[in-house]
Amino acid sequence: MTEANTSKTSKTVLVTGASSGIGEATARRLATEGHHVILTGRRLERLETVAAELRDSGHSAEAHGLDVSDRAAVAALVDSVVVDRGRLDVVVGNAGVMLLSRLDALLVDEWDRMLDVNVRGLLHGIAAALPHFQAQGGGHVVTIASIGAHEVVPTSAVYSATKYAAWALTEGLRLESDPSIRVTTISPGVVETELAEHITDPVASAAMKAYRAASIPADAVAGAVSYAIAQPPNVDVNEIVIRPAGQRSA
Repeated sequence: MTEANTSKTSKTVLVTGASSGIGEATARRLATEGHHVILTGRRLERLETVAAELRDSGHSAEAHGLDVSDRAAVAALVDSVVVDRGRLDVVVGNAGVMLLSRLDALLVDEWDRMLDVNVRGLLHGIAAALPHFQAQGGGHVVTIASIGAHEVVPTSAVYSATKYAAWALTEGLRLESDPSIRVTTISPGVVETELAEHITDPVASAAMKAYRAASIPADAVAGAVSYAIAQPPNVDVNEIVIRPAGQRSA
């Protein structure tokens, strides 16, 4: 997908969870393709390092600290981007946590954290961007869901529930929106990211070691984002599932 940028128009793109993994790879790829990228996340120092590297290479990027579970903060940042840039073209809702565990482990605080980030965080981004997209006559929401939005495995019940919700919210937005607002859900399989490093449940952590034996680089998913947003205005790429060739199931 590296040569699939069929639209050469520079866009203003806000990426959540851009300090590492898929978010960072997406920000780097889109910046090198000529877009202005706003990197957001909780690790501001890391974001600023990536943005500085991009600017030093002649690309357009800025960094802002952001917790997507803070609705007011998300709204304020999106509003400020529109004021500063004149418009916001794309929101890549990538921020997410994957705290796998069996339900009987009763890690309720971790369940709540996944709901706050993976579901409410996505909703906060939509709520902040949608009025601007409607006012300017167009925009694009790209949601990074997961193969977990399509299948449940032991230890993934809550995580998969949040990703099913992400899929449903994005599809609902597509159905309800004017055709000028494009909507894409990208569901990656196993990707080389640090998500699995945050799993605290020993059973889930052990299962992940074998499960993640086959993986693809984060830039492969970034390529899917690039492809979706590069299409002409009358082409709406609704869903992409991308996973390692060796991953034969969820």
